[in-house]
Amino acid sequence: MRGTVEGLINPHPLATALPAVYQGEGFTERFLSAFDDALAPVMSTLENLDAYLDPSLCPPDFLPWLAGWVGLELDENWTLAQQRRLVATTVELLQWRGTRRGLVELIQRFLGIGEDHIEVTDSGGVTWSVAPGSAPPVSTPPTLKVRVRVASPDEVDDRRLEHLVAASTPAHVTYEVEVVAS
Repeated sequence: MRGTVEGLINPHPLATALPAVYQGEGFTERFLSAFDDALAPVMSTLENLDAYLDPSLCPPDFLPWLAGWVGLELDENWTLAQQRRLVATTVELLQWRGTRRGLVELIQRFLGIGEDHIEVTDSGGVTWSVAPGSAPPVSTPPTLKVRVRVASPDEVDDRRLEHLVAASTPAHVTYEVEVVAS
């Protein structure tokens, strides 16, 4: 039967919820046991719902769905530990998304390195005008440079790191990612 998990038992068999007159009745209990088999995975999931909502405990195939709740797109090439760490901290990091602080903290958690190993420089600045409706003053396009210092640069997947920076940088900002030996 589809939807059943072999060996999984419904912790709340339907037959126990029947009125006393029907309990112990062979046909009724056998009939309801088919539903118990189908409901066992549902009941097990509901009883362990808190584990499904905890990125450190949920099944690996549930993690991308949980990440989607907080707007994080997981790269299937990231290790399971990296994925769990990022999903667990994304809610906290959302308030800093698009800022230098948010980018540094995200890289820290992705690579498991200290803040002192990450250097983020940007062109910064804002523009304004005293005349309503006027064009903003001409300025250079915004840029961002991320330099990460690690013991073994070959162990860092540049493509994954660049994808992470791209997803965390405002769309109009050009960026450059560099991984160097410390």
